[in-house]
Amino acid sequence: MSSYRITRAAAGAAIGIILTAALYGGLQRLGWQLPEVEAGTHSVHGALMVAGFFGAVIGVERAVALTTGARTRRARLAFAAPLLCVLGALLLVLDPGSAPGRMALTAGSLALVVVYAVVIWRQPTLFTITMGLGAYALLIGNARWTGGATVAQAVPWWIAFLVLTIVGERLELARMIRPTRGRTALFVATTALYLGGVAATLDNLGLGVRLSGAGMLALAAWLWRFDITRRTVRQRGLTRFMAVCLLAGYAWLGISGGLALAYSFDGAIYAYDAILHSVLLGFVFSMIFGHAPIIIPAVARLAVPYHPRFYAHLALLHTSLILRVGGDLAGSAAARRWGGLGNETALVLFLILLAAAIRSGQRAARQRATQPAGLSHAAPADPGAAHP
Repeated sequence: MSSYRITRAAAGAAIGIILTAALYGGLQRLGWQLPEVEAGTHSVHGALMVAGFFGAVIGVERAVALTTGARTRRARLAFAAPLLCVLGALLLVLDPGSAPGRMALTAGSLALVVVYAVVIWRQPTLFTITMGLGAYALLIGNARWTGGATVAQAVPWWIAFLVLTIVGERLELARMIRPTRGRTALFVATTALYLGGVAATLDNLGLGVRLSGAGMLALAAWLWRFDITRRTVRQRGLTRFMAVCLLAGYAWLGISGGLALAYSFDGAIYAYDAILHSVLLGFVFSMIFGHAPIIIPAVARLAVPYHPRFYAHLALLHTSLILRVGGDLAGSAAARRWGGLGNETALVLFLILLAAAIRSGQRAARQRATQPAGLSHAAPADPGAAHP
């Protein structure tokens, strides 16, 4: 086995441990009576998911993009960000109160800011700056939490990390339809409103959450109106699936923003849960579901052939999230608990179907490699395989 495959397997195992611990802690937070492990992770569920899991995954993606074609040691230092995020999260899995774990997560986010600084220096565009601001938001959130702030005080910054990273990526693709100056100015204004609200949480958490909610609503409206998915959803195959994922995600981003504007973190009985998971599950994981078939081949060199069964985990995620958020707003602990279980089941189903697709792709590649020259026939191109 090559050193690359060993490293990939080790990284996958570590990230898998972090995700498993975060999901287990999430079920405990929902009220499911599960056996308590030696170090319960329910108190650091959010940190493990955002700062640990997503910090590592996005850090790897950025490091791979930055170091493609580069062989110098300096270039490989870009992988310090995901490594530190993984280390910090594993320390929290072992000991949720671990100060070194929090410090490692903060160091990882600082390294990610440095990576984006290099990216912006090489390509000073609006979308790279937007994603760089997301990394900076992660650093502030981690630093606040490490310094003694509550999770609720760090959460708006953690959410901003994911929202700005995803929006920046979609803005990059918006170049395909040549956005006008007016659209670009509107994007800058809505992003400024959102970031202004997040920054306001430093002084007044309730007001800041409401202002950031207004910003999320504005960003969702911008994405819904100007993203090219409104065109590509009319196509077929992978392209339509990705477009459906993205449009559903934009709807949940708007719902989260509306809930934040209406309730902040202290309105309805479970408003905090509804606001967080509308964006973190409905928006973020919809983006992951849609982009996985193109990101994994680019980062991990593993083909992910599209299959219509991908709609199964997408449908389960959104139906269970409707149940959960409805339970949050109605004050129904049972609906919230069962909806949360459905959410996590959808994530597990996604991983299972993703693994099956990867195995299918590997099997097809081996079959093509063993066919005699001149006898292999390329599969017909999927007319909907273009990126939305």
